[in-house]
Amino acid sequence: MHQDATSLAAMIGSRICHDLISPIGAISNGLELLCMTTAAPSGPEMSLIQQSCDNATARIRFFRIAFGTAADTRDIPITEARKTLANHYAGTRISAEWHSPQDCGRDITQLAYLTALCLETALPQGGMIRLELMEKAIVGTAQGKQVRRDQPVWDVLAESRNEEPTDIIPAHVQFPLLAHLCTERGCPVRLNITDETAILRVDLSPDPV
Repeated sequence: MHQDATSLAAMIGSRICHDLISPIGAISNGLELLCMTTAAPSGPEMSLIQQSCDNATARIRFFRIAFGTAADTRDIPITEARKTLANHYAGTRISAEWHSPQDCGRDITQLAYLTALCLETALPQGGMIRLELMEKAIVGTAQGKQVRRDQPVWDVLAESRNEEPTDIIPAHVQFPLLAHLCTERGCPVRLNITDETAILRVDLSPDPV
């Protein structure tokens, strides 16, 4: 069975996230049981371990949607999508909000999460990312004291760029992935960056697949 490189990479990402979430969850459950015993150790060390487990779990759940396969288009509850986004940025200099009047499919949620990952690169000193699902678009807004535009990276999202990028570093893999998915689904991308705000808009096709 033939698979293109993007689909294969997405399946690999889904598999890695699936295999990692179980042992991390087991560690977290073990810590919880340990803390319930009378002889359980306490102190900042235990708190740090628990916090690390919680952060790892949150990031894996986020990455599983952002970088995994979106063939399953069943709706993700709005409360779950909002919590997964917020938890991903917990403990960082960035806070994130999800605004949607309804649940949305995994494919739309993936585009939204990738939008957030692109926008976070524009906030070197931290700030706020707001994702808003409108009737026919995903609008991501990043605000902070300093908004940086890395021109070569953002150019990957430009509709006029047809060649495959060859100078992308792993930290910026969200840019070519978002560009590929939007091209594949017929979703134009629009970008507007000022000194204090970056807005990334993904116009949804009538029937994104």
